[in-house]
Amino acid sequence: MGVVVLVVGAYLFQPWRLWTTTVVDDALPPAASPLPTEDAPATTPPPDTTPEPVAPPAPVDLATGSFITHEHQTSGSVRIVQQPDGSRVLAIAGLDTSDGPDLRVWLSDQPVIEGTAGWGVFDDGLFLELGTLKGNVGDQVYEIPAGVDITPYTSVSIWCARFAVSFGAAALAYA
Repeated sequence: MGVVVLVVGAYLFQPWRLWTTTVVDDALPPAASPLPTEDAPATTPPPDTTPEPVAPPAPVDLATGSFITHEHQTSGSVRIVQQPDGSRVLAIAGLDTSDGPDLRVWLSDQPVIEGTAGWGVFDDGLFLELGTLKGNVGDQVYEIPAGVDITPYTSVSIWCARFAVSFGAAALAYA
C-alpha cells in the first residue's frame, strides 16, 4: 500500500521539478518608442529639403506589469504588445519561477492579491489560457488570439492547472 501512495504522490506532485530549470529565449518585440512630450521644441524642416520617408509602424505597448510571488518565488515583467500587423502578443521578460507540473499562462479578470489570499483567485472569473508555460526562466512570447477583447483582462498568472494555484501574477496597467 505504501508503494502505491508513493507512486501516486510522485505522479501528482512531481517533486523532482523543484530542481529542474527550462530556459527560454524567445525574441521579444522591441520596446515601443516614447511619445514626444509637450515640452519638446517643435522643429520644422527647411523649405528646400525633401521630406523624410515615413517610418514603418512600430509595436505599441497596450499594457504592462510586473510579477509578484504567490505559491512559488516569481519575478519578471509582462507586456501586451500590438504588432505592426495588428496581431497582439503577451511578452514575458526575465521570468524566473519554479518549475512545476502543468503550468499555464493565463490572462484573467481577477485582481492580483498579495499573499496566500491571491493564490487561487484566477479561475474564479473570466480567464484566457494562452498556452503551456514554455519554461520557468527567460523571455517568452505568447500569441493572443485574433478577435479577443483584451480589455476585461486585468492580470496575468502563471497558473498550475494540476493544483489550481498561481505560482505568480502580474497586474496589468493599460496605456
